[in-house]
Amino acid sequence: MTSPTHPDLSLEFLRVVEQAAIACAHTMGQGDPHKSDQAAVETMRRILDSVPIDGTIVIGEGERDKAPMLYIGEKVGLGGRSNERDLPSVDIAVDPLEGTNLCSTGAANAIAVLAASTKGGLLHAPDLYMEKLVVGPMAKQGVSLDAPVADNLRAIAGNLERSVEDLVVIVLDRPRHEKLIAEIRATGARIRLIADGDLSAGIAAAVVGSGVHAVMGIGGAPEGVLTAAAMRCLNGEIYARLVVNSREHEERCAAMGIKDVRRVYTSKDLASGDGIVFAATGVTDGTLMRGVRFFGDGTRTHSVIMQNEPHQIRFIDSIHVAAAADVKIRF
Repeated sequence: MTSPTHPDLSLEFLRVVEQAAIACAHTMGQGDPHKSDQAAVETMRRILDSVPIDGTIVIGEGERDKAPMLYIGEKVGLGGRSNERDLPSVDIAVDPLEGTNLCSTGAANAIAVLAASTKGGLLHAPDLYMEKLVVGPMAKQGVSLDAPVADNLRAIAGNLERSVEDLVVIVLDRPRHEKLIAEIRATGARIRLIADGDLSAGIAAAVVGSGVHAVMGIGGAPEGVLTAAAMRCLNGEIYARLVVNSREHEERCAAMGIKDVRRVYTSKDLASGDGIVFAATGVTDGTLMRGVRFFGDGTRTHSVIMQNEPHQIRFIDSIHVAAAADVKIRF
């Protein structure tokens, strides 16, 4: 996300997720999901307002009347708070703390997440459920959201040149997935059930060597858009469809400009922008990133920052040094 007059903003967005992760990591294991989420939201908003952009939240904590901060449509960045006019217009999707319950209990894979795009580059998804199938670069051919589970797993195994029994599929541990779980187990594939965090699971599915080969099931639509932004950078794929089963759901889709509620989306549909940036920092230890670690002279974070223009993925290990004269840096 660059232009001749604006430098690369990826490190600015990295700073946003790092600080949000540090803030909620202070609440880790205290058993209060709301406190954890509030710490992440407040910090992410404060840091976003220091970034040199004219930003709009398109995926956030809810509508204006339901969320005090980072609501859908909220303006963020210096664009609305200074006289500087020549700032890039950026659409932003956030999940300040994916895995609030994970953070509150100290469980693995809680992360702070942000995706950004050029204006109009992220789908304004309603806060509904979404059917999802997420796979990596080598497995995205020959699968379909409408195909039987067994057929998709055979296609994934064939593209990876391994047996179905070698596959690991991540599924959210929910009653709604009872049939899906039975169908996966019937093929001989292995399942990793997770309590929360299908976004971080989707990222793992697109990274070779993570030990995860697919994510299946129904999760949140906003997380689907964030996953799509990551897939645009990782060359993986998400196939997704909104779960619309009431007149209220149809009205919410219409309010977001969605006309075909049965449409199957891909990553290019959900995150269509040419200038995609995806940033995430681990809050608790996870598959791809370590969690926030506090020590006497500072704080250490582990993050991933991805872009599709220029196409690059960076894993960043940062030490945030305390303000003291005799600070010692530790490896």
